[in-house]
Amino acid sequence: MNTPSPPRPIRALPDQLISQIAAGEVVERPSAVVKELLENALDAGATQVTVRLEEGGVKRICITDNGKGIPPEQMPLALARHATSKITSLDDLENVNTLGFRGEALASIASVAVVTLTSRTADGAHAWELEGSHLGTVQPSSGAPGTTVNAQDLYYNTPARRKFLKSEQTEFGHCAEVVRRIALARPDVAFTLTHNGRTVDHWMASDMARRSAQILGEAFAEARLGIDEGAGVLRLHGFAGLPTASKGRPDSQYFYVNGRYVRDKLLVHAVRAAYEDVLHGDRFPSYVLALELDPALVDVNVHPSKIEVRFRDGRAVHQFVFHAVQRALAQTSATAHGSVPSPLPAADTLGAGGGNAGPGAWRPQQQASFGAMLNPSYAPTFSPSPFTREGGVAQSTERYGALFADGAAPAPAPYTMPQPTSYTANAAALAHEEFPLGFALAQLHGIYILAQNTKGLVLVDMHAAHERILYEQLKNALDAQIAGTDMQVQSLLIPVTFYADAVEVGTVQEHGDTLRKLGFDIAALSPTTLAVRTVPALLKNADAQTLARDVLRDVREYGGSRVLIERRNELLGTLACHTAVRANRILSQPEMNALLRQMESTERADQCNHGRPTWVQVEINALDKLFLRGQ
Repeated sequence: MNTPSPPRPIRALPDQLISQIAAGEVVERPSAVVKELLENALDAGATQVTVRLEEGGVKRICITDNGKGIPPEQMPLALARHATSKITSLDDLENVNTLGFRGEALASIASVAVVTLTSRTADGAHAWELEGSHLGTVQPSSGAPGTTVNAQDLYYNTPARRKFLKSEQTEFGHCAEVVRRIALARPDVAFTLTHNGRTVDHWMASDMARRSAQILGEAFAEARLGIDEGAGVLRLHGFAGLPTASKGRPDSQYFYVNGRYVRDKLLVHAVRAAYEDVLHGDRFPSYVLALELDPALVDVNVHPSKIEVRFRDGRAVHQFVFHAVQRALAQTSATAHGSVPSPLPAADTLGAGGGNAGPGAWRPQQQASFGAMLNPSYAPTFSPSPFTREGGVAQSTERYGALFADGAAPAPAPYTMPQPTSYTANAAALAHEEFPLGFALAQLHGIYILAQNTKGLVLVDMHAAHERILYEQLKNALDAQIAGTDMQVQSLLIPVTFYADAVEVGTVQEHGDTLRKLGFDIAALSPTTLAVRTVPALLKNADAQTLARDVLRDVREYGGSRVLIERRNELLGTLACHTAVRANRILSQPEMNALLRQMESTERADQCNHGRPTWVQVEINALDKLFLRGQ
């Protein structure tokens, strides 16, 4: 049994102990020291920063900048607690526009490490040096204009804290990540990072596009969307990765508020919500986004490490970020500038296939014409003319049509497709990229469409592409219906009846209004029988019974109102998947071209509802490498 200690009088804590307590919050590990010192360097106006680390930062952290420097008479204050040049009043605190402002970082670091501060102002004859703490003596020294902070033997006087540190490589990894975060926020500043005498990273001053490519990699640079939107005092700019370049971990997500890296739940949720329509499952998008707003509208003083923020109007900020990212992602169609999937390197085109299902994965779709499913009033016949490139071989695409002669094709649709005047794609039209996806040549294994455009060969996953097109059409139809325009429905000449359990029958009776809003008229004929009378016109060629069961399941599980709001995208995605053209469905050349034209005019058509690419480009030079042309 513990015996209570005798009462002790209240007394003021020693200054050293106060600083060490503060260090417990500020100096959690070496990376925290790197963060605080880098922020001080940037606040001092540095354009060049060098970070030198030894043994993961535990033995030594030395950061040199070319900022404005500290006058010798102010150097002791720089190491004193709560001494800063960045705020002088409550008004300054409520309008913080610097990265650091508490005035305790250097004092906290000096309490748990051996710190040497060397600084020289632009007009100074030489540098000055202060070692230890604010009680030390400022001595003349040598050095270029700017400031160097050298912190050695971290936690030398608090060994218990040192025991909690991880391996050298782990601690260095945290330090390197801090440098990357800050370097992304300030591409106008040059950064150099060395570890144990070896240069690890070096980035010259540039812009956000180049800096983000250097840090997140060329894969991100080739699959990203630029964002720059403003609304009143809010501005969001940066880059959002394409859904097709998503990752299995959220380790390439960088968000900044007024130049400060943050991990804010509100902002993360806003971006994630914007990707919901194009990225499902456990995949994570990559992005580098910077939000700028009036400093008075955000409180950055809610966490010791300033990693979290609080907005005065969080809902407005959330909606602004959500819509800005969503609008950018909506432009991922084949005609959107900069959103074309990256060309496959020649080496990759030799590799084995991906995880697509084989030709027998689905049963053939014996329904109405595919062209009519896309748009009953628009199914043109395309007759692309031959076109050439220098050094290539020209051949009419009509010859490929012979591969699918009438003898090899399935029976024609029960009605005749509309056949407007044939369109001839001449070389001039193709050169201006009026048709980015080009023109269909053939089908491959009943799964892929092969097309030719000015850049080379286009491969289209016809099911994934059609699924996205139907999904977007369903969303637009439902949005129009909610706005007061009746949804187009298809009445079935003979209602489709099927056996239903008591729960399904009860769902129809309880949620009839919700079902009608979705375009379904389902009636109970008996305690065990349901009849589907109408379906959405866009889904008229799908299996009515399967669609009805899917809708009833979601409505029953989530309720009528929730399924139209929270589960809308998932439900529409399921309906689109059931209706999209299946593998082994042989398409005519006009039907394939109709699909390509629809892809070019559909938002988010670069990926299916699950974030996978719907098409890829194989450029001519990649094909040349395969056949060693020009070598």
